[in-house]
This record gives sequence, structure tokens and C-alpha cells, in this order.
Amino acid sequence: MQTIYLDHNATTPVFPEVMEAMNRTYAEHLANPASQHQPGQHARRVLEDARRRIATLLGADLDTPQPDRLVFTASATEANNLAILGIARALSEQPGRIIISSIEHASVIGPAESLLEAGWRLDTIPVTSHGVVRADALAALLRSIDLDSAQSPRLVSVILGNHETGVLQPMAQLAAICAEHHVPMHTDAAQVVGKVPVDFRRLGVAAMSFGAHKFGGPVGIGGLLLRHDTPIRPIIFGGHHQDGLRPGTESVALAVGMAVALEICTARREEHFQRMTALRDRFEARLKHNIPGLVVHGSDATRLPHTSNIAFPEVDGQVLLLALSMAGVACSAGAACSSGSTEISPTLLAMGVPSQVAGRSLRFSLGTGTTEAEIDEAVARITRVWRELTGTAA
Repeated sequence: MQTIYLDHNATTPVFPEVMEAMNRTYAEHLANPASQHQPGQHARRVLEDARRRIATLLGADLDTPQPDRLVFTASATEANNLAILGIARALSEQPGRIIISSIEHASVIGPAESLLEAGWRLDTIPVTSHGVVRADALAALLRSIDLDSAQSPRLVSVILGNHETGVLQPMAQLAAICAEHHVPMHTDAAQVVGKVPVDFRRLGVAAMSFGAHKFGGPVGIGGLLLRHDTPIRPIIFGGHHQDGLRPGTESVALAVGMAVALEICTARREEHFQRMTALRDRFEARLKHNIPGLVVHGSDATRLPHTSNIAFPEVDGQVLLLALSMAGVACSAGAACSSGSTEISPTLLAMGVPSQVAGRSLRFSLGTGTTEAEIDEAVARITRVWRELTGTAA
């Protein structure tokens, strides 16, 4: 039985064209791009060409008198850590406040919470029942801080497209509120880049994180786009690479691979969006027809076209996840396992989803290779497994 892979939000298969480009790069440009000899200079040119291609496709500008910056990292997680810790600490030696949404990825929550040990204050922005960050709540929070500036806010961070529900956030509106209060804003765009149009400058954010393996690129490289006026400090040390912001030899091949993957996604974006939306809607509609009481989280909000988070009645999500794996359907739980215990999804709880319902939820995420036949077979397998677990007759 062939496995149907519906976990593309976790990682995507690498495009064949990306593998070919990386193999050519490994064969032709193996010198250290920091070296001053001619092979090193050649590697540097290839690296900077990839950097420029990626930045341009994402709406940044490296050619103005005040250019934006693209820092290569090992992952979107590292990019988020660099943004949260690097920007927050750059504005003052003294502790301040940091504000994040209540639906952030762990790679934003983790570094934000680590600042608490140094005396920082952490505030969270609530979301609606549909999973949309409340712009009015952010504005009210920033106004209240203006009146009591003992600990001024250093950074606001809001995810662009949620990793669990796919709900897209009103980033330009949120960034405008932050600009009014002179607070830089960061967004984690890991699930959005390569899927829907992203224009860094139009979003109005100070920083944006992403990772290549979420859109057909290689594992091992991510990026942090920085607006020209964004203050930031390194969080690791030991070299002058990338203006001292991220020491360590850059991988030319991985950068080339990310550039090629983003170019492919950009060229296919409109067709991909339409096809993914149709497949997702087909998937959800057929499951709803087969399973009474099924709930699709965030379905009334604007969502990424490839993400579906579903609560199944009468069965624990972790149990269903393992049963579906045995039945050849790869997806992910709305809850994460840690040391044998199950943690209910913070995203769903922040949306006001009852814990019992949140614990019955699974995430299904589609990719470029997903077919209509796979969707129909996945629906059949999921329905069969659910009926077996609940004792429901066909």
C-alpha cells in the first residue's frame, strides 16, 4: 500500500530541478566564498547572485542607496531566533517588552520566553475564533504601553500564515499599527513563502523569516529579510560573515537550491494556488459528507490553499494519527508529543476551541505533487479508519 503524504507543512519533497542545480554547484563551486583567491571569488559571485534572486522574488530591494538585507541561516527556526533576540537586544542594553501573537510557532515562542529570564516582559495578542490576530487588541496594547513606558516595546512578532490552520493574518494592517508606535515588526513567513505572493516591502514589516524546505528547496537553509533601517545584533559569534550577523561559511549549493525552488514556485504560483484550493475544498467537502460532526478550523477565514485542520468527532487525534499512519495516510496531529504526554495545540486553544475538540484535531497539508486521485483515496482511508475506531456503520 502506497503512503499518501499529506504533511507538506512539515517538509516538502525537493524539486528535481533543485537537486540538479545543487549537484552542478557542488561540482563547480566548492571553494569557500569567504576566500580571497579566484575560486573563492567565483563562489562568492554565485552566492550573491542567489541572494539577489531570492530577495528580489520576495519583494526586497538590495540595489537602493538604503538596501534591504538577506541573511542566510540554517533554517527558519534560526531566522526566527535571530530576529527575536537580535532585534530586541539591539535597541537597548536594558530589558524591555516583546509582543507576540497567541498563535506563534514554537521557534518564536521559545526565544521570546527566554528573554523573561533576563527581566523582559512578554505580552500576547489574542485572536478571533477564526484564528485571525486582533488588530484592535494590538493597537490598544501599544496605546497602553505608551502611557506607561517603564518597559518600552522592542519588537512585535506575528506569524504571516499559521502553521496549523493555514489562516493568513492582516500583516500590512498590523505593521502599520506598529509603525505608528515606532515599534519594529517581524513576521514568520515559513508557511507562506512559495505558496502565495509575498512582497516584503509592501507588508511593511522590519523583518521576515522563511525556510527553503517548506517550498521544494533543500533542508539546511533559511533566510531572514531585514529592512534597511532595522537594528539587529548577532546571536552567535566567531566570524565576519554576512556583515557579522551570522558567522559561519555559507553553503553556496544550498543558497542556489533555495533560489531555484523559489523561482519554480513563483512561476507556477497561480496554477498551484487554484489547484491546491480545489483539492483542499474537495478533501474537506467529501470528509464532511462522510463524517457527521466534522469541524474544519479557520474555514471562515482567509487561509493558505494547502492547509486543512480538522477535528474528528468521538476519537482522540493522537489515536487517529497513528491509525492513519498504519493505513498509509501521513498527516500530523494538532497536538505535539513530549516525553510521552500530549500537549493540546496552543493555536486551537487560543482560538477558543474546547480542549476536547482540539485534542481530536489533525492537520492535513497538500503539496505540488498531490493528485485528485490521492485526495479521493485519502478520504476513503480516513473515513474507513474513523468508522473502525468509533464503531460507526458505513
